[in-house]
Amino acid sequence: MIKKSSLIDGNEMFKKSYFKKHEKELLDLVEHGQNPSALFIGCADSRVVPNLITQTEPGDLFVLRNVGNFVAPYNPDEDYHSTAAGIEYAVTALEVSEIIICGHTHCGAIASLYSEIDEKPFIHTKKWLTLGNKAKALSILALGKTAPKEELLRLTEKLSVVSQIENLLTYPYVKQRLDEGSLHIHGWIYDMASGDIEYYDPDEYAFKSLSEVINDQ
Repeated sequence: MIKKSSLIDGNEMFKKSYFKKHEKELLDLVEHGQNPSALFIGCADSRVVPNLITQTEPGDLFVLRNVGNFVAPYNPDEDYHSTAAGIEYAVTALEVSEIIICGHTHCGAIASLYSEIDEKPFIHTKKWLTLGNKAKALSILALGKTAPKEELLRLTEKLSVVSQIENLLTYPYVKQRLDEGSLHIHGWIYDMASGDIEYYDPDEYAFKSLSEVINDQ
């Protein structure tokens, strides 16, 4: 368990090392504001750190994290919607050119789709997890109810990313910029056991290693 004193010591170390070394770049971001190239929608899982797995710097990514890296369909009548507000700001105000929806292996949100959840302490969570139901249904349809649990989970994690992309496309300003060619959308799966990332190829309806893209360049 991390202690408060460790967090305080960590901040002191940050100020004396990283901040001091990169002070010029960080103060430039303060003075001129942020101009990230990508919106990264990831899971709130503490083991998945966007800037760490992509080795990006402050100001490179506009990051949204929630349980399961889900995207609710566009609904302007919703009273409060943090993810939708973040998408709106990134696409219309910051004008990012890329959106990455990044799922990951061994995802607790996906595993919860296959478990009974007590609604009393998890009233918001239970409703939120319904955003993964389509991926679960498609995975069971593809593999069968008697398929090994781990196979079902790995496929559901991938199909959920595809499902969230479909939900993302219900946002009119996202769809408009995509059609204009000024915005590109990517679906990723981060493998926590290897550090590898796979991307979704919509032309072949399959996930492929991101390293293949790098090797082809």
